[in-house]
Amino acid sequence: MGLVSDSGRTGLFGPLFSRSAVGVSDTDWLQAMLDTEAALARAAERAGLAAPGSGAAVTAVASAERFDIDELGRAAVLAGNPVPPLVRALSEVLPAGQREAVHLGATSQDIIDTAVMLLARRAIGVIESDLAAAAGHAARLARENTATVLAGRTLLQQAVPVTFGLVAAGWLTSIDESRLDLRQARSRLAIQFGGAAGTLAALGNDGLAVAALLADELGLAEPVLPWHTDRLRVVQLAAALAGVCAALSKVARDVTLLAQTEVAEVSEGAGDPRQGGSSAMPHKRNPVVAILVLGCTRRVPGLLATLTAAAEQEHQRAAGAWHAEWETLSELLRLTGSAASWSATLLAGLRVDADRMRANLDASGGMPMAEHVTAELAPALGRLAAHDLVAAAAARAAQARTTLAAELLGDAEAAAALQAAGITEPQLGAAVDPAAYLGASAAFTQRALAAHDELGNEEGDDPGGR
Repeated sequence: MGLVSDSGRTGLFGPLFSRSAVGVSDTDWLQAMLDTEAALARAAERAGLAAPGSGAAVTAVASAERFDIDELGRAAVLAGNPVPPLVRALSEVLPAGQREAVHLGATSQDIIDTAVMLLARRAIGVIESDLAAAAGHAARLARENTATVLAGRTLLQQAVPVTFGLVAAGWLTSIDESRLDLRQARSRLAIQFGGAAGTLAALGNDGLAVAALLADELGLAEPVLPWHTDRLRVVQLAAALAGVCAALSKVARDVTLLAQTEVAEVSEGAGDPRQGGSSAMPHKRNPVVAILVLGCTRRVPGLLATLTAAAEQEHQRAAGAWHAEWETLSELLRLTGSAASWSATLLAGLRVDADRMRANLDASGGMPMAEHVTAELAPALGRLAAHDLVAAAAARAAQARTTLAAELLGDAEAAAALQAAGITEPQLGAAVDPAAYLGASAAFTQRALAAHDELGNEEGDDPGGR
């Protein structure tokens, strides 16, 4: 899988940050609003409130290509949103007898909020597909590298050894858990239909029936109440998308760190010899796919903050906060989709250098095994005394650029402690072998893989992809 986008996005930055098939363009927005109006017309006809054939007639003309988006946008400034001019334009292309089915009982927010739900559902389907692909590649990396040892790093310094299988399993678990959160958010997507102030008074006793039929037409949930100024549904959606980006940014950040020249433990697969190049430095092979993931995800916290702030809305209709959601949520869907698409590419082509991982670990002179040696000495010396003795040996080894084992064997006090503990030189050699101190790494990796396989078996049980 190469860097060239297959999503059809164009422009200077589109192929970079709008890579996936997530649709949140003006045309996508307009079509979602038209889909809502058409579904409402069909629901009204089913409820006996519109002339026979009205629903089909509205549906037949509810195509974004029939309308001038720029003109709708210019007219939107008169009402503060594009629905009033859209309703007028949609009505004008219908026969007089079928116009009454358009926008029946609805308010502008009903159409825009329901359109958002449709856009989100379609986007989540695309994002989930890319996340499933990314998770599949992470699972493969975990399986293939269960015994691949590398230095664990805490506070950016070598700590104790881990396996790359465990690292990949961590990526896998985070991605899979973000997929579950996204599924939950999708299950909460619901129509908005409350009329002028959330009472559906314009429809009299038929309001609840039309609402139920509208939900059925669109395949969305019917909420308990209209949610005009209850924006928890939007915040939950935004939080799930932000969680996806948090999971993907962790993967991308790890890759950029492990791909540094001095580390060089992983590298991105180059489908094009120009991939990762620099305009000034011919030798560069930058981890550009990981960088593009991060370019998307870094913008997400601010978008989530905006949507959270916009959740405080006045009375029965917000004055500005609702309006602040439209482009913000579009951007969030677009960037999450792009990050998921790039992450699938990143993990599909990631190259693991097991020899380099072991070399970097060995170059530390056994320091990452200090905890293990301390544990071996503790029964004889006590935990704190063993810690201090090993810490002193590690400090000498770092200063002299020798190994931990050499300093323990070469220092009289340390050698006596080893002897008192019954630790021979071969046993010390075994104690500083990274492969002998991996704890539950393999078991954790297998647990992650089992959970992933279980999630895959549940794929067909989720009805939210309608």
